[in-house]
Amino acid sequence: MIYTRVLVASNELQDLVAAWEVVRDAFGEHDAPSTLVGVTVLGYDDQLAEIESTAAVLDR
Repeated sequence: MIYTRVLVASNELQDLVAAWEVVRDAFGEHDAPSTLVGVTVLGYDDQLAEIESTAAVLDR
């Protein structure tokens, strides 16, 4: 993984922290550069979070 962006539909710091802890725990030892952003709304009804990731595959 090269980069992640996590969007959370909340302006409450504790919601952003809770979402980030789930993402961080899922990546385990791999600490990818990431951006965490609180937004007012996402694209679907009742959608609370969106995760975008960019990865690279080494051609060996």
